[in-house]
Amino acid sequence: METPVFNCKNADDVLKAVHDYNVSFLQFWFVDILGNLKSFQVTPSELEGAFEEGMGFDGSSILGFTRIEESDMVAFPDPTTFQLVAWRPSERPVARMFCYVKNPDGTPFAGDPRFVLKRVLEKAAAKGYTMYVGPELEFFLFASPNEPRILDVGGYFDAPPLDLGNDIRRDIIFSLSRMGIPVEYSHHEVAPSQHEIDLRYQEALRMADTAITYKVVIKETARKHGCYATFMPKPLFGQNGSGMHTHQSLFKNGKNAFFDPAEKFNLSRDCKAYIAGMLRHAKEFCAITNPIVNSYKRLVPGYEAPVYVAWANRNRSALIRVPMYKPGKEAATRIELRSPDPTCNPYLAFAVMLGAGLKGIEEGYELSTPVEENIFKMSDAEMVERGIASLPGSLSDALDHFGSSDLMKDVLGEHMHAAYLEAKRAEWDEYRTHVTDWELARYLPTT
Repeated sequence: METPVFNCKNADDVLKAVHDYNVSFLQFWFVDILGNLKSFQVTPSELEGAFEEGMGFDGSSILGFTRIEESDMVAFPDPTTFQLVAWRPSERPVARMFCYVKNPDGTPFAGDPRFVLKRVLEKAAAKGYTMYVGPELEFFLFASPNEPRILDVGGYFDAPPLDLGNDIRRDIIFSLSRMGIPVEYSHHEVAPSQHEIDLRYQEALRMADTAITYKVVIKETARKHGCYATFMPKPLFGQNGSGMHTHQSLFKNGKNAFFDPAEKFNLSRDCKAYIAGMLRHAKEFCAITNPIVNSYKRLVPGYEAPVYVAWANRNRSALIRVPMYKPGKEAATRIELRSPDPTCNPYLAFAVMLGAGLKGIEEGYELSTPVEENIFKMSDAEMVERGIASLPGSLSDALDHFGSSDLMKDVLGEHMHAAYLEAKRAEWDEYRTHVTDWELARYLPTT
């Protein structure tokens, strides 16, 4: 039986679907501050009560949530996210819903990443804006999770037999389609065993939910094919890493607020100020969009990774690219932030991108001149002359910028900002004090 795609509006719609399709369990999904998926299952008999009163859980066991003395949290399912999961048997299907996490008194929990994004989106909505996002999440397929042993030696857009992941990508797309997630296209990426499946743009909150679902579907499908999928940004030395280039636009009154035929490059004043905001605050949000130690092994010159804080119309060495305008396609006017990687928490990543862009609009930031030359080939002196800065070179550097950013505190809230900073400082300290194989091979024989 073909898996249906639901469009539930409220709790009654969900209860009817659960009954009609004989759903056996419902998975309640939410993420911790780092974007790790958390889930628990409830039976259909508990569902009506869950919509009314939520389901309690111990928040002190979730990273970045609460302390042990104030641990009670309540998860409220969002009925609009109801969908049958594609990787479970169809005869007794399992469904999932994303949740908002609340305090016992019913107020939103400040450490819930989904609430953080919702709050920033509501701020934009108060100004008339709706944010649409289209991320490109790249990933690798390896023989096992224990070592980066490649499955093929294909390159960009290669076809079989060089591309040996074609069948896996096909099954991933079928599963995404069964969960109501539209896919534009898929292909082999530049590095061996690296792949990309592009999702059709959606409203930002729904896209963040989709990004989490996308990762689960890819990992489950790879496992069924006897291999392992990873979103690690730089698993192979000397090869291109995996990014999450993020296309984004704002709509106002049903029209693309980034398009203006009377302005240079067909970009509206709002769009230019939005880009300027992202450029000015890029170092501050880098710890969110590029959140792990390994992220900064990708953000180095020479592997198509955007490390330079500049914008351009076509130049892919710049941090922000404006895809070419096509006459009659005004609604497709958008910008592409090329620095994020797929290990980021999409709720927080979209929140800080939007927060930086809105800051540019609110303050009327002036946009710099586009840089169409290959920045990778510029000397340090040329970059200084052009005013081109670089993104942080390590997680530690990124956390310094993040920690001192008033904008990030405002966008994320004091609780989320402090909890994230604490967790990532601990991660950096663990890495900083670890003795690596490289150090042993380099220094043990010569010291």
